[in-house]
Amino acid sequence: MAEGRVVGIDLGTTNSLVAYMEGDAPVVIPGVDGSHLVPSVVALDPISAGGGRPTVTVGNSARKVLIQTPERVVYSVKRLMGRGLEEIQSELKLFPFRLADDVEAGEVPRIQLGELKFTPPEISAYILRQLKRNAERFFGAPLTQAVITVPAYFNDAQRQATRDAGRMAGLDVLRLVNEPTAAALAYGLDRAKVGTIAVYDFGGGTFDISILKLRDGIFEVQSTNGDTHLGGDDIDNLLSAIALDEIYAEHGVDLRSHPGAVQAVRKAAIEAKIKLSTEQAAHFDLELPNGDRYQREIPRAVFELLIEPVLERTAGPCRQAITDAGLTPEDIDEVVLVGGSTRIPAVRQLVDDIFHLAARGKKPHTELNPDEVVALGAAVQADILAGASKSTEKMLLLDVTPLSLGIEALGGTVARIIQRNSTIPASATEHFTTGVDGQTNVAIHVVQGERELATDCRSLARFDLKGIPPMSAGLPRIEVKFLIDADGILKVSAREQRSGQAAKIEVKPTYGLTDEQVESMILDSFDHAEDDFAKRLLIEARNEAETILAAVERAPGSPAWKQLTAEEQASIEMARNHLNAVKQGEDSSLIRNATLTLDQATRRFAELMMEAAVTTAIRGKTMDAAGEEMGDSVTAPHAMAPAEFK
Repeated sequence: MAEGRVVGIDLGTTNSLVAYMEGDAPVVIPGVDGSHLVPSVVALDPISAGGGRPTVTVGNSARKVLIQTPERVVYSVKRLMGRGLEEIQSELKLFPFRLADDVEAGEVPRIQLGELKFTPPEISAYILRQLKRNAERFFGAPLTQAVITVPAYFNDAQRQATRDAGRMAGLDVLRLVNEPTAAALAYGLDRAKVGTIAVYDFGGGTFDISILKLRDGIFEVQSTNGDTHLGGDDIDNLLSAIALDEIYAEHGVDLRSHPGAVQAVRKAAIEAKIKLSTEQAAHFDLELPNGDRYQREIPRAVFELLIEPVLERTAGPCRQAITDAGLTPEDIDEVVLVGGSTRIPAVRQLVDDIFHLAARGKKPHTELNPDEVVALGAAVQADILAGASKSTEKMLLLDVTPLSLGIEALGGTVARIIQRNSTIPASATEHFTTGVDGQTNVAIHVVQGERELATDCRSLARFDLKGIPPMSAGLPRIEVKFLIDADGILKVSAREQRSGQAAKIEVKPTYGLTDEQVESMILDSFDHAEDDFAKRLLIEARNEAETILAAVERAPGSPAWKQLTAEEQASIEMARNHLNAVKQGEDSSLIRNATLTLDQATRRFAELMMEAAVTTAIRGKTMDAAGEEMGDSVTAPHAMAPAEFK
């Protein structure tokens, strides 16, 4: 019986698989046709003569009708998961399907297949249902729970879309596991090694690189990087585009207006790519609609030259991941290759060059089937969660979050709360204060990214903490807590500690984000690091200046002011005037020096105010009340931007 059994699923761009633990080893479950791979292709059959809803087919049967009725077939839908309408326009140029006409900006895109419309999660759900059926047929019992893998660089919207697909397929998704991490689980179980491992995952639609340490059953991710818009599909599309251009130039036939013919060219390109992984040349031989034939031989050397720009796009993330882990290529003990695209000899050579393997007498590991290794690792993780076998009961998976998380502080700077490459699940707390007297609301803006200013980062969520008792700026103490669960989903809570007022939010995904924006965040942070840091210093210097100037502005009304000598008062006024003169300039060091000068000039005044506060407290007032009288002489680490009053 399979009651309570949990399976691992690799929901891939090109192919999908389902696996389980058989004894001490993970095993892929075959489909009804005996194949381990289920092509991630969904087709809508024509309506039968009797009418009714068209039949949906999945896998090899769907792929067979791609050339005959391409307008009723969807493939590589993983590239559309969790993405907005504007983001997928470039993708649609490569696919035979089109969007429904009534989709508006901000909505989840829907794909028009014949007379029906589907969202990307709905299409993915059909693939998951087929995998679920395969497993139930294999076990002879119902299946309800699964672990599903996702690319390490999938953002929150893409992860949530994957969860939605699982729910639609009737699956309780216990965990989303990063694909390179799943591969490391399969590898670690198989080889039981201790050391530092690089997982190079080059699949159909995404590329990921992860650096992990394996020791004593603990799989700890040190760093991760990648590109959610790079994979074997790009090689297929490149070869197809070249062939289409040549056909038009040589035969005057524009096949781009014939969707079925385009798919025939793409099929030939895929077959040529696969053949070139084992042979020195491949042939295109296609009959054109006008009766001509397009024939071309592609030597492997030419193929490798054509795809070199695509492969080189994997090198940058690899080097960055090594640097983020604080390592050198020589520190990497072993490299594991994952994904069908790693069968290409030029890819293996590139990996050898990046990690200096040949020079150290090493080779990348390919013992496990690169198409199956992610599903095998998902099965291991499923077994860990289910506690189903002794072989995994002492194993632990420690994953990381790929981008930093924080909130927008006063002046538009980012106060990072959880740093990128932090191990998840993760929890972190920071304390903030207000920047305006009498402020009863604070607007909390949650952002993700590596830039210094919130406007340059990805906005995740906004919510208000309301009902704060009115106090002088700097007195409220607001605790902001970030919690990332094992799936990488973020929850944020805020609490004003004096009053107990609290608010929280679970960050909901938005579909109006570009993958390029997410992928470029870290690179942008390096490109703009010097300029960003200078802007941050200037904003912080101005904030400090405004805080002390606001306090000094009220000084003449305090009894302590009257205890100062005329010379001390004049010194404070001179320092205040100087700071007012320089605070709007662009020189942060000049502003800080002027702030320090004013701070030094007001030290005796601050001491007199403190003495007055203590005396007041002794006379029977509470310290909180005394503190309110002191106003801005009390500060806290950060100041939040004030919320708009409604």
